[in-house]
Amino acid sequence: MSKIKIFALGGLNEIGKNMYVVEVDHDIFVFEAGLKYASDDLLGIDYIIPNYDYLIENKDRIKGLFITHGHDEQMGAISDILHQLPDLKIYGGKFTIEMIKQDLEEDNVKCDNLNILTAHKKYDFGKNSIFPIQVSHALPDSFLYVLNTSDGAIVFTGNFLFDPSMVGPYKTDIGKLAYIGKQGVLCLMSESVYADKVGFTSPNHRAENILRDVLNKNDGRILLNIFETQVYRIQEMLNEIAKTKRNVVIMGKNLENIILKSIDMGLIRFDKNRIKNIHHVNEEGIIVLISNEREKPYSSLKRILRNSDKFITLTEDDTVVIASPIYDGIEMTSTKIFNAIAKIGSNLVILSKKYLSPHASSEDLMMMLNLMDPKYYFPVNGEYRHQVENANSALKIGMNKENIILNLNGYVSTFINGNLVDTNERVKVDDIFIDGKDSTDIGDLVLKDRELLSEDGIVIVTSTLRKSDKTILSNPKIHTKGFIYVKDNADLIKESEDICLKILKDNIKNNYVDFNKLKMSIREQLGKFYYQKTECKPMIIIILQEI
Repeated sequence: MSKIKIFALGGLNEIGKNMYVVEVDHDIFVFEAGLKYASDDLLGIDYIIPNYDYLIENKDRIKGLFITHGHDEQMGAISDILHQLPDLKIYGGKFTIEMIKQDLEEDNVKCDNLNILTAHKKYDFGKNSIFPIQVSHALPDSFLYVLNTSDGAIVFTGNFLFDPSMVGPYKTDIGKLAYIGKQGVLCLMSESVYADKVGFTSPNHRAENILRDVLNKNDGRILLNIFETQVYRIQEMLNEIAKTKRNVVIMGKNLENIILKSIDMGLIRFDKNRIKNIHHVNEEGIIVLISNEREKPYSSLKRILRNSDKFITLTEDDTVVIASPIYDGIEMTSTKIFNAIAKIGSNLVILSKKYLSPHASSEDLMMMLNLMDPKYYFPVNGEYRHQVENANSALKIGMNKENIILNLNGYVSTFINGNLVDTNERVKVDDIFIDGKDSTDIGDLVLKDRELLSEDGIVIVTSTLRKSDKTILSNPKIHTKGFIYVKDNADLIKESEDICLKILKDNIKNNYVDFNKLKMSIREQLGKFYYQKTECKPMIIIILQEI
């Protein structure tokens, strides 16, 4: 018999930033290490990852990090985490590991602990074992993980759907799922993001019809904007392009690497001879595949719309297809992009919301529940309303409400001898804000400063004193950015400089200046003055030098 703890460091009541911890006695198994895309109001922040202090504090107990598939929401935090946990062992399917390698190379992070798992093969970790099962999702080699313990299996689904038309590296082995269910599942952890959608996701995730329609109705150049990791949809695109005589140009190094590598691995079927280099981008009828940088949505399209791309200029004869979903937090950015395309006069095609991503809707969730027949059910991966809808799906098929776990990040569910017990235990959780290549947390104070600068601007006060006797050599000067238009506010600037000069004179006594007191006085009085005159609170920086 074992003591098992299950909790999330990220991924509950949110989209992305997935990281789930399962402790079986002394051993720790971690599932996913994802990021969350920064919303428009997080100024300058590229992405967010979960606080993983708990893993650092217990690193010697970690058996491994198990990644279900190669999406950023599942693996995007790995590069950052490896700075603190360089010996962390990482496991995933062959294609997933290739995706991780590509990310690590891009970020110049070395890792010698990447391990390829084969579907439907058991891997022992002491008295416990991991059994990966292939499931259908947007990427090949997507796994559901079965953690076998002495008290029953802990099953983590990752992202999935049921679609019999998805074969080969996308096929779900339903027989294996049913077998696991017959062996006894203690707890099923299942995704929730589409739990509020009625029915099966399939066939509403298939977009070949609209892509075929776009190709047939538009003879000119077509730009297809796609997430680089949506391999199944890329295959749909290439299938329809293959039926025409059109050639393809791939913009974006990562997207090109993924497509070419997938073709070489037999995971994408397309004639490589029809993939042309960037110099063919202006040919009549060419298909241009465009991807986004991981943390900067529509970055490539923005560059094109600003006329700053040296290879391509958008014209009214072009067709732009937005073939990727518009995720929460970038609606404003998306609208600006779409308006800019419309102003140019290009034909804009946006895959409507009826074209779903390959996630489990309510019927998919209930089918997984029927196959697994778990004792306990733990909805994960989604906003809290999604988790509640997922729980409702379990209630519909007869699960006891007491056996359904609705948690937030940091809340620990503890099982002793196969039964859920209330321990009221919590672990530390938080967001880590990542800006650029810096893997350290930017923090709330920096964000507050950025918000202040974006709203009210900055005022810089400069003055020079003689070091020997503190004589004022240069009267205070005011410089502003993003605060007021200087030419129209000369009187305000002059009055500001007079205030600073008076404060400066009042604080010079007997050839001595308390610079800290002086700066605080300028900041306080000038701040009050500006608020009275403008109702703005700019950031005030004082630069005093002695010569």
